[in-house]
Amino acid sequence: MAKEIKIPQISEGVDTATISEILVSKGDKIKKDQAVIAVETDKASTEIPSAFSGTVKEIKVSEGDEVSVGDVIIILEEASEENKDSGDEKEKKEEKKEETSEEKEKKKTKDKEKKETSEEKKEGEERSADQEDVDESKDESKDEDKDEEKKKPSKKSEKDKSEDKKSLKEVYASPGVRRLARELGINIQKIEGSGDSGRITEKDVKNYKEGGGKKSGPAQPELPDFSKWGAVETKPLNNIKKITAKNVLQSWQSIPHVFQFGEADISGIETYIEDHKEKVEEAGGKLSLTAILTKVVATALHKFPMFNASIDMDKEEMILKKYVNINIAVATDEGLLVPVIKNADQKSIKDLSVEISEIAQKARDQKLSNEDMEGGNFSISNLGGIGGTNFTPIVYHPQVAILGVSRASIKPVYIDDNFEPRSILPLSLSYDHRLIDGADGASFMNWMVKALEDPYEALLG
Repeated sequence: MAKEIKIPQISEGVDTATISEILVSKGDKIKKDQAVIAVETDKASTEIPSAFSGTVKEIKVSEGDEVSVGDVIIILEEASEENKDSGDEKEKKEEKKEETSEEKEKKKTKDKEKKETSEEKKEGEERSADQEDVDESKDESKDEDKDEEKKKPSKKSEKDKSEDKKSLKEVYASPGVRRLARELGINIQKIEGSGDSGRITEKDVKNYKEGGGKKSGPAQPELPDFSKWGAVETKPLNNIKKITAKNVLQSWQSIPHVFQFGEADISGIETYIEDHKEKVEEAGGKLSLTAILTKVVATALHKFPMFNASIDMDKEEMILKKYVNINIAVATDEGLLVPVIKNADQKSIKDLSVEISEIAQKARDQKLSNEDMEGGNFSISNLGGIGGTNFTPIVYHPQVAILGVSRASIKPVYIDDNFEPRSILPLSLSYDHRLIDGADGASFMNWMVKALEDPYEALLG
């Protein structure tokens, strides 16, 4: 009997991916849990395993295709079923297995109840409810246009139905928001969400209603025809750049940024790195300024818990996190990736050096897992290896702060009635002004500078 391999829920909040590689061919015999395709999301590259053993009968996707959770990618002929039954026996089995429409409805209801216990599968239930919204909207318009439909009957093609289903999967809204849209007579599919991952909020629905049915959110300005002035080349954005563009736009629009600058004398730290780098290299890592900054920031987040938080404006509350996970920005050929160092406060500088070296290499090799990318509380972006004096990084939603680091330079510093050449590191702190005041930002930066210049004094202070 043929079995379908479908795209599973890849990770929380991720419902679409791009096929990056097909790992099997038609006619191949595969085992259960064997990887059959590789997909790329905004977070990582992931291999999708087969839920069954059998022979590949049909491959329904191609490299570069965008797929959603639940899409069929491969059809298998199960090994256990091949040449097992005669035609009559198969028919009898199929009759026994065949469910009535009533049984199917009961099964769907049970599945929904199970889904309510799993946050990761909640999106599927919401999209099903969105289908009801679309159906209600169609029923209302059907009565109004009944006469016209009689004159011009039309049927949706299978392609149109497929496109409708695809668009439904892109709608994210809570049951309360969907109910509000129904009460206001609004087709929720037409609203652009401003929440995390494009989620539609109650405010989006109200803004859409107040705007007379116009799309919420700013429109993309129309581009001119650049070819009028010279030769051009068009290249599609890869998946990482597409998601990054959406995320930074959302962060910039939703977070009121404030920027704080500072300079730290890291002459002592550079000496420390030089004295201990061989010991760290023996352990398999590279002793870097980023590793030291990660340890210093981890300590700072305990002293300034507001920077280790998130803000929920809908509930008007803050979420203070008791764990310290720090994102480290890594530049790759495909774009910017920001993997997470978990429990950074519980690790030594040597351990952090090894882990940062390993995860940065995984990022460059596109081998990050979903777990490597999730759960960060605060970000560090170090551009010192590239150059520059200062920059203002964008806060990574739903975090509330990010530290930017530029290249250190030698500057004369007045010490004990004399100018001395010292290595000065420029620091840039971006933070969410809804939660963090200017005084908090300045205090955090001052503590960071003191900790880099004299760690013992900072820890005692």
